[in-house]
Amino acid sequence: MNGTSIKISLDTRRQKSDGTYPLIFRLTHNRKTTSLKTGISLKKEDWDEKGLVVKKSYKGTANVTRLNNEIQKKKAEALDKILKIEAKPSSIPLSLKDIKTEIDPETKSLSFYDFGDELVVDLIKAERIGTARSYRGVLFALKTYNKGNPLEKNQGGRFKNSNIVKYSSKFKDVTFKDLKFEEINYDFLKSFENYHLSSGNGLNGLAVYMRTIRSIFNQAIKAKKVEKLYYPFSDYQIKTQATKKRALDHNLFKRIISLKLPSTHTCFHSRNYFIASYLMYGMNFTDMAYLRKENIIDGRINYKRKKTGKVYDIKITEGLNEILNYYITLNSESKYVFPLIKRHSATEKQLDVLNAQKLLNENLKDIAKLCDIDQNLTGYVSRHSFATHAMMGNVPINAISAMPGHSSLKTTEIYLKSLPSNVLDDYNSQILNLDS
Repeated sequence: MNGTSIKISLDTRRQKSDGTYPLIFRLTHNRKTTSLKTGISLKKEDWDEKGLVVKKSYKGTANVTRLNNEIQKKKAEALDKILKIEAKPSSIPLSLKDIKTEIDPETKSLSFYDFGDELVVDLIKAERIGTARSYRGVLFALKTYNKGNPLEKNQGGRFKNSNIVKYSSKFKDVTFKDLKFEEINYDFLKSFENYHLSSGNGLNGLAVYMRTIRSIFNQAIKAKKVEKLYYPFSDYQIKTQATKKRALDHNLFKRIISLKLPSTHTCFHSRNYFIASYLMYGMNFTDMAYLRKENIIDGRINYKRKKTGKVYDIKITEGLNEILNYYITLNSESKYVFPLIKRHSATEKQLDVLNAQKLLNENLKDIAKLCDIDQNLTGYVSRHSFATHAMMGNVPINAISAMPGHSSLKTTEIYLKSLPSNVLDDYNSQILNLDS
């Protein structure tokens, strides 16, 4: 077969705990490479790299000559299968994966849905319910996309493709083609992108889906379930668009701080949560909900973000101390600081947080009216405001990134992408003054 070769090789990239390396057949097709297992592991000194044979010093067998003959026999069998593949008439060029499967029938394509579902189960066990919901969301979106591509049946009623999955719930037990990792290539992603956008959805929503697909792919590769050659995001670039400014002007923020509300007011707690988030380096609502009393140590908050694992280390200021003490007293029977989580299971906890966040955002609309603020207020406005106000106070961007617990500077840069025009004017004036 033109462009196809097979070579015996010691895979020195993957050392085992006993100091040996796997002996493999390296299969190359059209400049792409994969490997086939032989089941043999050797130390470097037992392999003749020039002669491509096991040395007589190898103690893993009673007869090294017979072992080398068996290896050559397996190679000859693989070459024979390649020649048979070449002889088959086909209008569709075979991929490296197709050839590998023909040579080694035990090579199986991994279902993206199955692997994704396994990750969801693991995330729920780890109580990372929000991430689990994101994974479920993208799996559902892909299944919905495949809904428009049901499998064709033969005259006998059988499906032409054996790789099928039966979906229930909203799909009402309609059967569709399963989705394998190697099918998710550049063309597939572009097609899914067009489908998503043509359905009236936004580019940033698509970016969330694509980042999740990329994350699942990376985890499958790391787990050695999928080969790197199938990774599609080297070619496909995830795109986003600038969102509306979510940071609140410093003077407007002061209006919320100065707002006097009785404890019986429907917006009393929402106002406190909004301010507390700001005073805790823009801590997001989920992290606030899971903040425990034991995280308060010697006048500081030490807490690890659920989403990124980054650590908050926050000095408790006078204003923040007043809010924390109020809720610690109010919520005396709970291990949590704020009275947001009422139930016990991981799923129920997440539902409590989601419901509380929904109520927060509803009440913030009323707070905006009370403070005469003509801007949509949400819990994220407090987080964005903290980052923007820090930037306006000339706090270095790497410090701003560390304070809200961002996973990278890139996340912080997204937060700060839309600074107010007057701030940009001030920076421009500073630059021009340097030249005068």
